[in-house]
Amino acid sequence: MSHTPDVSGVAALSICESLLLALNDRNILPEHEIVGILRDAAAAHSNDTGQDGKAELHAAVAALINGILEGGNSVRRR
Repeated sequence: MSHTPDVSGVAALSICESLLLALNDRNILPEHEIVGILRDAAAAHSNDTGQDGKAELHAAVAALINGILEGGNSVRRR
């Protein structure tokens, strides 16, 4: 059986990244606020207690968001 990626999740991530870039490009949100949004999102998953039985998922989501922060994908560094 082949592994099919979560198409909805990948689409949502792409849309959100594009929105963050557009908000920054149009000077609606400054870079530091976009970075703050991403840090808040990562922290929400990092601090999740795992009581929902999805601790691995939350850790993976936090790692992905932190990777986006490190790579600068959602903010055009000026």
